[in-house]
Amino acid sequence: MRDEPAKPIEILLVEDDPGDVLITREAFAEHKLRNRLTVCTDGADALRLLRREGAYAAAPRPDIVLLDLNLPGVDGRAVLKAIHADPALNRIPVVVLTASRAEEDFLRSSALQVDTYIAKPVDFAGLMHVVRRIEAFHISVERAVTAP
Repeated sequence: MRDEPAKPIEILLVEDDPGDVLITREAFAEHKLRNRLTVCTDGADALRLLRREGAYAAAPRPDIVLLDLNLPGVDGRAVLKAIHADPALNRIPVVVLTASRAEEDFLRSSALQVDTYIAKPVDFAGLMHVVRRIEAFHISVERAVTAP
């Protein structure tokens, strides 16, 4: 039996700062991670993608969400609440990326079952560690599912 290459993991980055989006793309490219990065610049758009509404009806469901808390309009906290409240979404790991170092943000995020909380400027080594763990998990699940 031939080992098939693992399918890329689907990453949703919810970030309104173009500079942070660029840095994140570059970090993923530099580490040569097998992934597909989709970017939403606000919480409302992210929720439409997650729920596969409208233009996102055929979008793949993300394997992980990288979420900025401080977004225009629907902020990251509201996105977290929506993910947590929806049985179709609440198993998706969420990594909160925020410029806020306020403990209040950390406590609110923790109460909403955030998998990891990373303060900006982002520690990309830590972010890559989280993404690699999720990537390894998906490889092991795929092997278990396809095993004879």
